[in-house]
Amino acid sequence: MRKFFSILDYGIAALNKNIAVAGIALGVLLAFVNVVLRYGFNASLTWAGELTNYFFMASALFGAAYGFKKGIHISVTILLNLLPSYLGKAMLILAHTISFIYLGVSAYFGYELVVLLMDFGEMSIDLNIPMWIPHLMLPLAFAGATYRVGEKIYEVAITHADEVLGKSEAELIRDSVEKG
Repeated sequence: MRKFFSILDYGIAALNKNIAVAGIALGVLLAFVNVVLRYGFNASLTWAGELTNYFFMASALFGAAYGFKKGIHISVTILLNLLPSYLGKAMLILAHTISFIYLGVSAYFGYELVVLLMDFGEMSIDLNIPMWIPHLMLPLAFAGATYRVGEKIYEVAITHADEVLGKSEAELIRDSVEKG
């Protein structure tokens, strides 16, 4: 079972990271090409604006999901640091659980949106593709983020209460100043 979750973890991380990087790179490149065409050659790719938007949205959504893996999202722990460690751990688990529920519900409604768009047969005007295709990023990205938050809940749950919050930012700065 451990090997299964290791493979799943690697796959989700690779998917999130690669889509985030490809989305931002392709979005910037496509926007640049379209600007050069528009101002340099008085021509334009009519579909480039819509596709650029989809690339940037994919980058943001999958990048945010990857951020849960790396623990780079902003968290304000000043109140948690004031509490006894066991209570701080419990509050952190509660916060992650609320995030887990929110992201899971968002993934579900993203799925429902994709199904609805498939049923309606709505097509993109500029790209001439079914609208459910670009919207597929919603349930996928939110499902990946939900999985990551579930991982965080597990990590916090198995970690000793005194080690959950670690050092505060002020303590880390003080320690780096004392060493330097």
